[in-house]
Amino acid sequence: MKRFTFNDYYNNEVQLAFENHPFSKLPKHVWVICTYNNQWLLTLHPRRGIEFPGGKVEKGETAKEAAIREVFEETGASVDDIHYVAQYRVNGKAGMIIKNVYFANIKKLEKQDSYFETEGPVILERLPDNIKQQRTFSFMMKDDVLVKSLHFIKEQGLLTFE
Repeated sequence: MKRFTFNDYYNNEVQLAFENHPFSKLPKHVWVICTYNNQWLLTLHPRRGIEFPGGKVEKGETAKEAAIREVFEETGASVDDIHYVAQYRVNGKAGMIIKNVYFANIKKLEKQDSYFETEGPVILERLPDNIKQQRTFSFMMKDDVLVKSLHFIKEQGLLTFE
């Protein structure tokens, strides 16, 4: 069992665990690290910047179903396979948020008329090494959740490219 505690971009305490739902069996948020054709598939949020898709779990759906839906809504992508990676808890100024992290391979990407609250897909061959200093990226991309999740995904043999 791997657990980490650190502060996020806004100096909130984050607890990240690579265990089966250690903080909640019914988390209310999801975040999905996506690949498409050996590239990274992200979305452009108009206020936050470039980030992996994610959002809230809606009434009547599981976190996994929410993850698949959010990927489609924010990028137009159809998930081929999806894997639970970790769960994290943020003790923020506005309260506690518990979020599942998933890793998804995308089989198909289709242009949509609307990408809901985002401006659609962003495809990158590589994630920048200095992502924490890049203003174009969301705060969600700038803490150890991404770094440690990518390490875990690679360790598990889920990533098919570098």
